[in-house]
Amino acid sequence: METLFNQENAAYERASKRVKELKGFYGNLTSYCLIIPFLIVLNLITSKEYLWFFWPMLGWGIGIAAHGINTFGIGKSWEEKKIRELMKKEPKI
Repeated sequence: METLFNQENAAYERASKRVKELKGFYGNLTSYCLIIPFLIVLNLITSKEYLWFFWPMLGWGIGIAAHGINTFGIGKSWEEKKIRELMKKEPKI
C-alpha cells in the first residue's frame, strides 16, 4: 500500500514539475511575442538608420530556443535512464 502511495506521489511531483516547466516556457514565449513587436515599432519610430531591435530579438530568441529544447525534452531520455539506474543501485532503507 505504501509503495503505491509513494509511486503516486512521485508521479504527481513529476507532473507538477512538468507543468511548471511548460508554464515558464509559454510565459517566456508570450512575453517575447508581445515585447519584440513593441521594440520594432519603437525603433522604427525613433531611429530608422540603425535597426537595433535585431539584437534583443536575436538574443532573446536564442534564449527561448534553449528553453524550448530543455522543456520539450530533446536529449532527456538519457536523464530518465540514469535516474532509473541510480534508483536501482541505491540501497533501500
